[in-house]
Amino acid sequence: MSRPPVSRPLSLVEIRVLGCLVEKELATPEYYPMTLNALVNACNQKSNRAPVVSFDEETVAGALESLRPLGLATQSAEGGRAAKFCHNLYGKFRLDNAEMAVLSELLLRGPQTGGELRQRASRMHPLDSLDQVDAVLDELMEREDPLVIKLPRQSGRKEHRHAQLLSGEPEIEDCELKAPAAVLQIRAENQRVEELEKEINTLKGEFTELKLVFEEFRKQFE
Repeated sequence: MSRPPVSRPLSLVEIRVLGCLVEKELATPEYYPMTLNALVNACNQKSNRAPVVSFDEETVAGALESLRPLGLATQSAEGGRAAKFCHNLYGKFRLDNAEMAVLSELLLRGPQTGGELRQRASRMHPLDSLDQVDAVLDELMEREDPLVIKLPRQSGRKEHRHAQLLSGEPEIEDCELKAPAAVLQIRAENQRVEELEKEINTLKGEFTELKLVFEEFRKQFE
């Protein structure tokens, strides 16, 4: 088995932070490097992310700090009132933009087929054909320290999926069995938030009614 691409597997938070930094540089370079606040918002984005998360600034700042000694992220030398951060995948792995786009998509959404990667990563870098995506994946898999692995084909699916290796080699059970559990956990969390929002709106309505009643009562003594 080949050596891991980094000295230790990256955590979910580190993977999300790294993917967001790459995505922002390729998709909207005018907003890159990123402030801590912008990076938190990018990590918690509800589209183009799996799973959907809710990180706070302390969590994201901690991930940035732990990525530094690995040579994967750093604070930008750009001036300004707020500190800005950038990734170092070019320097660390010598990747081109097509490879960066595909790797970023795997960091942001987990294992995917070549067709899914072509559709989703093209917003960061043009990918004109499935053959081009396959060539990029082959390049990432055939490195001395591979960054991507091809997963066994799932039953009922025609295409193989690929996964990034920065968080370690995935177990097949993780890819096939634990993903639904993560989805259920996210749905439960979303439902809890919706219920809290409803309770808050109800309390706001009751407070407004009480305020009106009090105003009417006060007018009686004016």
